[in-house]
Amino acid sequence: MANKNLKVLSNLSSQELQAKVAELEGKLFESRMKKSVGQLEKVSDLWKFRKELARVRTLLTSKDAGGVK
Repeated sequence: MANKNLKVLSNLSSQELQAKVAELEGKLFESRMKKSVGQLEKVSDLWKFRKELARVRTLLTSKDAGGVK
């Protein structure tokens, strides 16, 4: 799953990756708030959002440095 998702993400532009970062940060924040009040059904979502956010940030950094095209 991660390799397939990585291929899709690597085709996005820097602006699209920045939008994806903002979206994932929002989802992560929302999930953390739900967890704190006991309303989060799938705690594994926290892990998934953190890992996805790390992947997108890594791609964004490498694209800005000119590594991946």
